Amino acid sequence: MPFAVYVLGLAVFAQGTSEFMLSGLVSSIAADLGVSLAAAGLLTSAFAVGMVLGAPLMALVGRTWPQRRALLFFLAVFVAVHIAGALTPSYGVLLATRFVGALANAGFWAVALTAAVSMVPDRLKGRATAVVVGGVTIACVVGVPAGAVLGERWGWRAAFWAVALVSLPAFAAILRSLPGGVRGDGEAAPVRNELRVRDELRVLTGPGLRPTLLTMALVQGATFCAFSYLEPLLTRTTGLGAAWVPAALALFGAGAFLGVTVAGRYADRRATALVAYGMVALALGWSALALTAGRPVAVLVLIPLLGLLAFGTGTALITRLLGQAAGAPTLAGASATAAFNLGAAVGPWAGGLALDAGLGHRAPVWVSAALMGLALFVAGARRAAVAVSGVRVTE
Repeated sequence: MPFAVYVLGLAVFAQGTSEFMLSGLVSSIAADLGVSLAAAGLLTSAFAVGMVLGAPLMALVGRTWPQRRALLFFLAVFVAVHIAGALTPSYGVLLATRFVGALANAGFWAVALTAAVSMVPDRLKGRATAVVVGGVTIACVVGVPAGAVLGERWGWRAAFWAVALVSLPAFAAILRSLPGGVRGDGEAAPVRNELRVRDELRVLTGPGLRPTLLTMALVQGATFCAFSYLEPLLTRTTGLGAAWVPAALALFGAGAFLGVTVAGRYADRRATALVAYGMVALALGWSALALTAGRPVAVLVLIPLLGLLAFGTGTALITRLLGQAAGAPTLAGASATAAFNLGAAVGPWAGGLALDAGLGHRAPVWVSAALMGLALFVAGARRAAVAVSGVRVTE
């Protein structure tokens, strides 16, 4: 495996840490900047909104740039906004840096996956993709808990500095190890194929894919709604000390890593079954967490299980979407990223509304259970419509 592929994985690790680390920092950010927990939670939503808008846009832009130049540009912007975020005393500026950082993250993702598979023979393309995507799950296991530890000991700004510093070796290695003349979609000539783009958009906006994208957004909304406010739930309802927060986040990340691994092995053959069982289990799991939030043992058992179910189900949904959108190879991944992050934007916002309404720190978890109920309704309505029309459901 080329060294450059692992470099891309390192950069994705830093970006994944940034996307998820606020779940362990919301209380300290809120206290330091003088804002509510709900406002601090919106920093996660701002990042997700940037990913939603940036994924399809940057996928198109990145197709026409040399890979090395595009990756260096996006990573430089990502580092710069984290330095700005670490320095600013303004909530508004911090909110803006999260949005811009997400645009850069989306652009990096759009090019990095293509760059990774273009550097290896066909038999290693799956492994190359796994190395890059694995940066996110490792971020959940290692980066997010480490960010929580840094935040507890030296303040939330230390976590932002750490993300910027971890990104710098990746920047230097990309500069040295990647070829500079290959276009973002892996071809040598910067020629736009506008007809192909229109055809792909037609595929992605068709009635067959819309329910899958909506289901994906709702599942991820449920995940991020509870995950964004996990720290105040643990410290103010469960009764665990702040030192337990990194451990709980690591448990969630370990479950997420296992879920992605299992789904990656079986989703090609059993995507629909994995999605159906996973969604039902998530609806029950979030409800169980809300009901048992005052019992530390139950909470610490449920957290890794919910990480496994959330990321395993999400991976199976992505697999099913990519299979349904075979006619849109450039934009299918961007659409999956956009749906994923639409949920990541709506979830913390909905959880914040519940908190602001005075419903208590369990309220975001109940909102997660409700979002899963809505996802089950959407999926059930789709299957009913397919059954009535007589069209076979795509696995």
